[in-house]
Amino acid sequence: MLFLAVLSLSALAMTACGSSSSTTAQNTGAPQTASGDKPLAGQSLTVYSGQHEQTVKALAADFEARTGIKIQLRSGDEAELANQILQEGSGSPADVFYAENPPALTVLEEQNLLAPVKPDTLKAVAADDSSPKGDWVGVSARTAAFVAATGTPADSAPPVSVRDLAKPEWKGRLGIAPSETDFAPVITRMIKTDGADAAKKWLTALKANAKVYNSNEDLSAAVNSGQVQGGVVDHYYWYRLRDEKTAAGTHSALHYFAKGDPGALVDVSGAAVLASSKHQEAAQAFLAYLTGVPAQTVIANSASYEYPLAAGVQGKKDLAPLASIGTVAPVADLGDGKEALQLLQDAGLL
Repeated sequence: MLFLAVLSLSALAMTACGSSSSTTAQNTGAPQTASGDKPLAGQSLTVYSGQHEQTVKALAADFEARTGIKIQLRSGDEAELANQILQEGSGSPADVFYAENPPALTVLEEQNLLAPVKPDTLKAVAADDSSPKGDWVGVSARTAAFVAATGTPADSAPPVSVRDLAKPEWKGRLGIAPSETDFAPVITRMIKTDGADAAKKWLTALKANAKVYNSNEDLSAAVNSGQVQGGVVDHYYWYRLRDEKTAAGTHSALHYFAKGDPGALVDVSGAAVLASSKHQEAAQAFLAYLTGVPAQTVIANSASYEYPLAAGVQGKKDLAPLASIGTVAPVADLGDGKEALQLLQDAGLL
């Protein structure tokens, strides 16, 4: 079992880098203590993070200032970090794992390496945004989307369904980044909706139709420069490219697939406390902070362009309302990602 989990995450060690629903809980993000006077100050937490490094650094600095708890941040690919935790087991120096997608957290959860999240922290976001077992909590959301080069048929008549990209008319017009950890959940959703055989045929057709890129950044840049007409990326890659290129240098646009389509995937980034952590209270305080209003406001205003999950915290105004795109994919539907990775390998895309 452990070998399979390690194998899955090793294969997933690729390139990776507003409110999905509402709750009534209000969380300030401050550690809850009897004295209320920073009793955990001076402790140090090691955080393994597969999330956007710039944003996580800002979160860590704000948390340190509020609590006096020091953060030792190790940023990297979420799959590689999860795989390392699997190898380290109970001897891992990590106190917290902050992942970009649910499957990496699910693999660790299946190995009983995560501690239960405090109930008050789980209440800060909608129940569907976190682990059904309560072993990790959702922090932010993102959605898959279709980026298209302006002035091309891909922009004037974008695909309604991600399934459409397997049609012969997309041959030579499409780009994909199959080694991105964000791409596998789309496949998992297709397996859930259409079955594994249909998902495999879809991937085989994509391989025939598309030019392969190493990352969503590369794919977004290729679409913007007209190398290909379009491709599937997470929404924030386009916004970050727009910030880099400015409006004058942006020659692409973002489109969303129809609600209910596998391509209208909305999933969450989540955080967990390691069961082996020697700083359980401080680690739980960090999770409480991540789901509280101060941290959610940092996320909402960051250059990551992700959607905050806490009620009452709005994402950037130029983001499409998340409710207009879809609902958060059930964690159980995304699973540990093994089947999607196997199909990618079978199709020759990994």
